[in-house]
Amino acid sequence: MTIQELIRQDQFEIINEGSDLSREITEPFCCDLLSVAMGNAPAGCAWCTVMANMNTLAVASLTEAGCVILCMGASADDNMKMKAASEGITLLRTDRGIFETALGIYRNLHEKDQL
Repeated sequence: MTIQELIRQDQFEIINEGSDLSREITEPFCCDLLSVAMGNAPAGCAWCTVMANMNTLAVASLTEAGCVILCMGASADDNMKMKAASEGITLLRTDRGIFETALGIYRNLHEKDQL
């Protein structure tokens, strides 16, 4: 599933469409501790978090995350929105919990395996 396909599901508020929407999502990743995410977020992941700050985007860029999804109603301030736009990072938002969001993405990624 690509980032564009994830967006087309209309499950997320789009804060910023990144520069590479054709990029494949490798897996969901759940983490709210930036130092842990820095060392463990896989490239191409859909990072589900409540950490709505500039450092989250820095870690997403460093780890080459596919996109960042702010969960549980977390919202990005104007500085975070501008940074996501300038860095080309896809930033999405949902009111759903982190696990529920990640599980939905996991199921979409592995749907073909279950058929």
